[in-house]
Amino acid sequence: MATNMNVSIRYSTFLPVLMEVMNRTNGDVLELGPGVFSTPFLHWMCRKMKRHILTLENDEKWFNFCRRYYVTGRGKPFWHRFVFVKNWDDADKLINKTWDVVLVDHSPSERRVVEIRKLADKAKYLILHDADAHKERNYHYSTIYSLFKYRYDFTEVEPATTILSNFVDLKDFSV
Repeated sequence: MATNMNVSIRYSTFLPVLMEVMNRTNGDVLELGPGVFSTPFLHWMCRKMKRHILTLENDEKWFNFCRRYYVTGRGKPFWHRFVFVKNWDDADKLINKTWDVVLVDHSPSERRVVEIRKLADKAKYLILHDADAHKERNYHYSTIYSLFKYRYDFTEVEPATTILSNFVDLKDFSV
């Protein structure tokens, strides 16, 4: 995310999907790109559910802005790790494991499909923000859809959110 600190309610349109997926799972969570809506929700939900979450960011100003709000007590909470990655390729060793939930909402936009490819067979649910057809030129999501058995598009609000999975049939998914 750019360090321009303007915030829009449109940055939260994935929340209904994220809430439902969090309630359907109990394992580790990966957040690619922190945000003013996703990070607080995931932070406190993971605490309540005793789940581990890893948040990764590559913009140093945005990383410092976001992470300072999620230090509790005398130090960093054991369940939430915030990691700055100078280059997304440096994140490979951190993300190379199984995840129940992955929220894909990081910058630069062309990197999203790179991480999605890496996580296609590692994540139970991949949640893609900004999944509107008119944003295809930025995110290129159509290039990775064929890697997944199951897909659900939440289009009640804009920008849309897509869930992908190779492990969970999404035909009956609803929020």
